[in-house]
Amino acid sequence: MKINMAKIGVLAAMLLMGGSLLAQQKDTKNCVAPPFLKKGDKVALISPAYFTAMENVWNTAEVLRGWGLEPVVGPNVGKTDAGKYAGTLEERMADLRWALNAPDIKAIICNRGGYGAIHMVDQMPIGELSAHPKWLVGFSDITTLHAMLCCAGVMSIHGTMSSFLAKGGTDTSSTLLRDLLMGTVPRYDVPAHPQNRQGTGRGMLVGGNLCTFAPLMGSSADALAGDDFILFVEEVGESFHNLDRLFNMLRLQGVLKRCKGVVLGEFTGCKADLDYESVEAMVNRYLSEYDIPVLCGFPAGHGDVNLPLVMGAPVVLDVRSNGATLSFDIEGRQQKVNTAEATAMQTEE
Repeated sequence: MKINMAKIGVLAAMLLMGGSLLAQQKDTKNCVAPPFLKKGDKVALISPAYFTAMENVWNTAEVLRGWGLEPVVGPNVGKTDAGKYAGTLEERMADLRWALNAPDIKAIICNRGGYGAIHMVDQMPIGELSAHPKWLVGFSDITTLHAMLCCAGVMSIHGTMSSFLAKGGTDTSSTLLRDLLMGTVPRYDVPAHPQNRQGTGRGMLVGGNLCTFAPLMGSSADALAGDDFILFVEEVGESFHNLDRLFNMLRLQGVLKRCKGVVLGEFTGCKADLDYESVEAMVNRYLSEYDIPVLCGFPAGHGDVNLPLVMGAPVVLDVRSNGATLSFDIEGRQQKVNTAEATAMQTEE
């Protein structure tokens, strides 16, 4: 057999790069928590992925003012590109950089997910993400930014965005987000679920939207490369067979073997094209071989209720026969939250 030394050299370089990257990402077990907000702080509204109607942005700005905060709309918000994106990559990157670096901006709320944040993965050095830690809020495609921040050693919030806050900001998901930004940390009590797997796990909370974080494996934004993490997963509109493919990808990459617990969120509108009673039942066929706790039915994701989660935070997941608790080991006032009582209704406060 003829040995191709050039190919061997390329493979060796890839292994060295991968080893260096893995070493860097294992250090992200100790993410820092950005400072909590106080009345009068400025909060940036930016669109890193798809475009959202400006009416949503202005209505969200009013909600933030009602919380005692000062909204600042990103300079490029309102622009479009290719019919879907909220501006060109350069424009979206410019707003993210502005929000991260401006000393008077204390937190960042993303207007919408959709698609497009993955374009930023290899465009922003890790130092830019960690130089001025501040809370970044979003979900769905914003999972990519959570992963980038996690790898940079900064916590962030998987939570509701402008497209939902614009409805009034007094539903449970919004008020818990407000309280969290102001320093009140939820401790979630979750009802029992027939697909739960009992046990206790401790680790850094990572994950988010499955179709968004799975392609990041092996990249500089691979928050799953280390050990001792709790994996949160949610999804929307995918078929069962595609979810099965993606969970197999996690299994083959050793992710399920390395994680210390799994939190399954909402799987909104997922199409049952395989004969399983639920996504949770299908996924448990893979998780059953690992001695880890599994919490099913946590109300976060693309459903009507989307409770905030602190990504990159050390958490304790305790799953029992009569229910489960998910708690964040970070500074702040602690608040017990019964997820069964969470509502999407706007309420008078």
